[in-house]
Amino acid sequence: MVGLLSNFRNTFIVSCILALVIVYGFGHGPNGFDGAYFQAVYRWLHVFFGILWIGLLYYFNFVQIRVMPQIPAELKPAISKYIAPEALFWFRWAALATWVMGVILAIARGYFAEAATMGLWGGYERGVDMGFTFIGLGMWLATIMFINVWGVIWPNQKRALGIVEADADTKAKAAKMAMLFSRINTLLSIPMLATMAMYQTLFG
Repeated sequence: MVGLLSNFRNTFIVSCILALVIVYGFGHGPNGFDGAYFQAVYRWLHVFFGILWIGLLYYFNFVQIRVMPQIPAELKPAISKYIAPEALFWFRWAALATWVMGVILAIARGYFAEAATMGLWGGYERGVDMGFTFIGLGMWLATIMFINVWGVIWPNQKRALGIVEADADTKAKAAKMAMLFSRINTLLSIPMLATMAMYQTLFG
């Protein structure tokens, strides 16, 4: 067991295998492998990737960005050369996977158009379409966050971390821009999570 847990890759593989056994087991319920089953699979993947994405967003904002000024100059390269690039790899791909699985889930459940228009698709009916307004708001907030990751944060982090060649002034400006848009995503993340979590309870 110690050997298994000491190796991250093996731990992750075993965890995925156990999860897939459970997922397969759900298919042997009363309704079998029907549409609702696959919707549940999509939601599981959406939530998993979302936890990875938002967890890393919170790591950057709750820990790394706040603590960096206190780290001695000789130790900072360990963060910028090793930890940050690795975290950003999982961060950006988890953002993409979360967004894609969210779209797939909305399409599979048949409310993508209603959510994308925040309940206005086909005319708005008070009360009936309120749920689409909330889940649509959450989807648009998540979309803005996803665009920020790939369109602003990652390109600027590449310059700030030296992955892409840049002079000192450009690196400093890129680091500030990446930090500001990371903070924007943090600002948007809590209301986004409120819309999605409460929608599933009250309208899902």
